Amino acid sequence: MENDLILRVRNLCVTLDHQSVIEDLSFEVTKGDVLTILGPNGAGKSVLLKTLLGLLPYRGVIEWAKGIKTGYVPQRLPFIKDIPLSIKDFFMLKKPSQKETVESLSSVGYGEDFLQKKIGDLSSGQFQRILIAWGLVGKPQVLLFDEPTTGVDISGEETIYNFLATLKEERALTILLVTHDLSVVYKFSTDVICLNKQPICYGPPQEVLTPESLQRLYGGEVKYYQHKH
Repeated sequence: MENDLILRVRNLCVTLDHQSVIEDLSFEVTKGDVLTILGPNGAGKSVLLKTLLGLLPYRGVIEWAKGIKTGYVPQRLPFIKDIPLSIKDFFMLKKPSQKETVESLSSVGYGEDFLQKKIGDLSSGQFQRILIAWGLVGKPQVLLFDEPTTGVDISGEETIYNFLATLKEERALTILLVTHDLSVVYKFSTDVICLNKQPICYGPPQEVLTPESLQRLYGGEVKYYQHKH
């Protein structure tokens, strides 16, 4: 694998319950990329992340660079807020050292005193940050991020995405991100995959996100705009 290449996927196919969920998808991720996976509900976006993490069966090639560590920030976990877990208990599921837990919390702006809080008492914005801190345990080089809650404020006007951009620089992260938010794709991504079971477009967003490709992706009329830099 070339030096900066972190992930190579070739002719990936995923079938679940006899239904084809992803068909013939190929792409590459290099160090420092932000690859956004865009598509309607049920298009296979979350399935793609789970497949890349080795959680689902597939056909084709998934080749990670040797020694690459990945972190995963799942979609909201509503059930977990009903379990009487403290944040410390939640982190202990990964068995990190106390030092690493505190470092991960610190990187999302929380102090050690936060460990005693109950997950059920957190706001959705706080919980999103805790999930990111949890994904950072083990110091991954690659963070796979499944649909941040749109519009969750971190502090004042800073959104999850601004926060991720800062985190990316601080930790030299490569990010794979599932989202519905087109403006984020233009602002934040080096490459985009348009996925609706089959790949519809792949490449730099300014080049591949055309009215035609978005119409094929979402069907019908799509509100299309070019993000101004």
